[in-house]
Amino acid sequence: MTAKKEQQSIALKEWAVSVKALAEGQQIIVMRKGGIIEETRDFQLISPSFYLMPAYEHQKKHLLKEQFIDGLDETLADWSLDMETIKLETYAEVVEDIEVTDQETLNRLRDLHIWTDTFAEERLRWKKTKPLHVLVLRVYRLEAPFEISMRPAYNGCKSWVRMEDEIPSLKMIPVLDEDEFDLEVQKIKNALA
Repeated sequence: MTAKKEQQSIALKEWAVSVKALAEGQQIIVMRKGGIIEETRDFQLISPSFYLMPAYEHQKKHLLKEQFIDGLDETLADWSLDMETIKLETYAEVVEDIEVTDQETLNRLRDLHIWTDTFAEERLRWKKTKPLHVLVLRVYRLEAPFEISMRPAYNGCKSWVRMEDEIPSLKMIPVLDEDEFDLEVQKIKNALA
């Protein structure tokens, strides 16, 4: 598979530890409510497929389940505030956008992601009138990771980034094969049934 040209320039910013978990098949969901400086004031799915851009600034160990804390340390090993480039290694397609508005529904998903209950609850409660978007993602590893220049427009608490660099057309390999992915999707459906 290769990325569609018109969608190649879009990236979703997500905690680097979450991108790592997605790239390793440890989860297939992300939870979005919108960034603090989101233009629309809430999360909107502006593209059905996108690169995953690792974000480092707001990651916190106490918001991760115990078994994922080492992954956070690994993502921080090569990070600094004055990074000149950022590496992109993963691409995702949204299979489903599940809107969660209550704690009970959110609790049913607790075994299917890397975050603590505290993190998930805080996400749900923030901007209470807006739903929490649980994106079910089909994730791909790029055949060859590539780096783009870190530009000021990419900084800040926002969900989406329009990348200004030329994006190479790369082969993408599914993180999970079809059967593994279908099994994970079924776990989500069962949890929400």
